[in-house]
Amino acid sequence: MIRINENYLKLKASYLFADIARRVQAHQEAHPETEIIKLGIGDVTEPLPVACREAFHKAVDDLGCRESFHGYGPEQGYSFLRDAIAENDFQSRGADITADEIFVSDGSKCDSGNIQEIFAQDITIAVPDPVYPVYVDTNVMAGRTGSCVDGRYENLVYLESTPQNDYLPGLPEQSVDLIYLCFPNNPTGATATANQLQQWVDYARGNKAIILFDAAYESFIRDDSLPHSIYEIEGARETAIEFRSFSKNAGFTGTRCALTVVPKELMARDSNGVAQSVHALWSRRQSTKFNGVSYPVQKAAAAVYSKAGRREIAQLTDYYLGNARIIREKMTARGLTCAGGENSPYIWINTGGDSWEFFDLLLNKAGVVCTPGVGFGNCGQGHIRLSAFNKRESIAEALERISSVL
Repeated sequence: MIRINENYLKLKASYLFADIARRVQAHQEAHPETEIIKLGIGDVTEPLPVACREAFHKAVDDLGCRESFHGYGPEQGYSFLRDAIAENDFQSRGADITADEIFVSDGSKCDSGNIQEIFAQDITIAVPDPVYPVYVDTNVMAGRTGSCVDGRYENLVYLESTPQNDYLPGLPEQSVDLIYLCFPNNPTGATATANQLQQWVDYARGNKAIILFDAAYESFIRDDSLPHSIYEIEGARETAIEFRSFSKNAGFTGTRCALTVVPKELMARDSNGVAQSVHALWSRRQSTKFNGVSYPVQKAAAAVYSKAGRREIAQLTDYYLGNARIIREKMTARGLTCAGGENSPYIWINTGGDSWEFFDLLLNKAGVVCTPGVGFGNCGQGHIRLSAFNKRESIAEALERISSVL
């Protein structure tokens, strides 16, 4: 008799954004005359940069000739892209990362979910609250948690991010093995200083733990004092894996390209206490389960680092940050306390009431979709997240509608 993986039954009834989509669809069916403005999911609206499109077209043409045709590529990514990433994203900021420590993939969501496969079942995991749901759900699927009780899974260590600590989680009071961090944070928009990240790296070194550092939104950092990579922090090569994405800076949400950095110094122990290379384990996993990102997509991604590409990326991220600033100013003027929106495309708004009730208010009365904060964890209750990923005119219209119902 075939049986299921019963850990899936522990999951909450649906993925947060699937639940939002169902509510929005029901509203649209009941009110077809209403034009919905979506400020919930973090999907981009602006076209791919010209430099990326031109490189994409050229790469497709390459596939039309026998002499320049590319079939299966290296699972870790083509050297032309990995070299560009290492030089521009890391070495230029003093982070000692080499091209062969970079793994190109089809999404940081996939990598941050899949990375847990290479670690033992009985490890202790710490996650922020609120948190990007993928970090939690993939460990539930893998069987590392107990049941969900009052909104939290047994056997997970939750690091609370609240107005009292400026939405920056503190170090665990107990020893943990695997730590998920995300800065600039999704959903709160909070950022971490070098000193704050140094505390996390020191903790990880002292406890022989590993940090999974999600830097998908680093390109939105405008404060020169803030680190863009955890590898700018002393000791991070021994303690951290970093995830990055081309989705939000270059608009690759539909094109799919990202990267994960696993330094060669990073070690984890087997059951006998013998150190094993995490880099080698991840390489083995990817070689077995992943056939690599397509040649045209990687060529398009490499164009991000051209002179024209860098200029266009700056314009794109400035555009979304402009949206974020407008949202934050408008919400603050309505008397609501906000975080994020300065070095982040997300604005985390303290509504003072039930998150889903506020979601329904904006949907039903204003035709605007937000993300209820409680969907990211218990500490998200009383908050909503607004995304700056939309057209400027739609942002303005949404804010006028919101103001009319507050």
